[in-house]
Amino acid sequence: MSSKSPLRRTAATALAAACALGALSACSSSGSSSDAGSGGTTTISFMQIMISGTQKSTLVALTDAFQKANPNIKVNLEYQPDYGTLHAKETAGVAAHNPPTIGQVYESWAAEYAKSQVILPVSQYAGSDSPAGLTDFYQGVQKDLRLPDGKLWMWPFNKSVQVIFYNQDMLQAKGLTAPTTWDQFATDAKAVSGNGVTAISVDPGTTASPAGGTTLFEALCAADGTPNFAADGTPQLNSPAAIQAMGYLADLKKSGALAVGSNYPGETALGAQKGAFDLSSAAGYYFENKAVGGKFTMGTEVLPTGSSGQPTNILSGTNIAMFASASKAQQAAAWKYMQFLASADSQAQWSSTTGYMPVTAKALDQMGDFLAKNPYMKTAADALNYAVAQPAFPWVAKAEGEEVVALQKVLEQGADPASALNAAQQAAVADQKAGQ
Repeated sequence: MSSKSPLRRTAATALAAACALGALSACSSSGSSSDAGSGGTTTISFMQIMISGTQKSTLVALTDAFQKANPNIKVNLEYQPDYGTLHAKETAGVAAHNPPTIGQVYESWAAEYAKSQVILPVSQYAGSDSPAGLTDFYQGVQKDLRLPDGKLWMWPFNKSVQVIFYNQDMLQAKGLTAPTTWDQFATDAKAVSGNGVTAISVDPGTTASPAGGTTLFEALCAADGTPNFAADGTPQLNSPAAIQAMGYLADLKKSGALAVGSNYPGETALGAQKGAFDLSSAAGYYFENKAVGGKFTMGTEVLPTGSSGQPTNILSGTNIAMFASASKAQQAAAWKYMQFLASADSQAQWSSTTGYMPVTAKALDQMGDFLAKNPYMKTAADALNYAVAQPAFPWVAKAEGEEVVALQKVLEQGADPASALNAAQQAAVADQKAGQ
């Protein structure tokens, strides 16, 4: 499963035009979100992409349990097929003064919405900027809920980190163990490649939807001490660390240890025993395991360390934000639902059935049976303390697309890493200026 979701850019002009502060008073909530009056049922809507499999069935089960415990609240689950469509639907709903009560959001989306004042800071409906339950979340999750203005704008939902899935039998046959550093990873990758095996296959993705190859590049940059974006959103795509990371990938490609593909090529190659490693979201464990099908022992480890010597990881998945058109009754009902979804009991059930990370250690403590069969989860959950998401600025998603172009030039066309990244940096800076 790709570590990147199919995020697509939506024109900011539609959002800005519809969401001036003066327009908010005229905004009505989603057609499926209404008040029934005093003593009646308050209906809220939750727009999300949990449209199939255990993700859908678990969300439905949790929502049913919530409604049973809160018979005066009705939750309408509004499904979208993917994150790109979700972003477009949320933005269109805002433009039509008819957004959902709450919706899944990436950090950059939340930054767009907050700038246009169409979502509410948590303090407005929770009565505090540090509400009950906040400090229970892993440190990385807590930080991810705030935008650069320091305010708490989101509440966690489906979070994950990046991990390395690998063919344990293949490594052991060569006398190798799971790599703990990126240098060791390169050595091991070259050692297992050959005779029909290419150690790792990656998909850079597209400019509109970066994929696992781009995530690998970003992970390497962070491991060497300079993330691809600074904390203030400034692109750092041609830093020494970035050039080193791109050179690292180019060397693996040249040595026959890395291949470029599409549609989850690492997962496919790993399952077919034509690959030794795959980098993906921990939430992809089910799909990786299904591809392997018991043909060999699949190992799972957190990301190796780089020259910085510090553990690093990339936080993925989304949070929940509340749209400003919700009535006071809907705000209260939605906040109760959001707290329920993030509670230890709910997160333990959610994580055990979907593979997403539990956002609290308290939830992990309730997952004994699952952990006994899936020990990778504890290590991956620990990474939630230090994992960092991409900075929450509207232009970051577009600037990430410049990385995709650079990766394609280097890995598919043999371009010079420094030259490709210099061009990417120039384009990303232009994206930043346009988005400010």
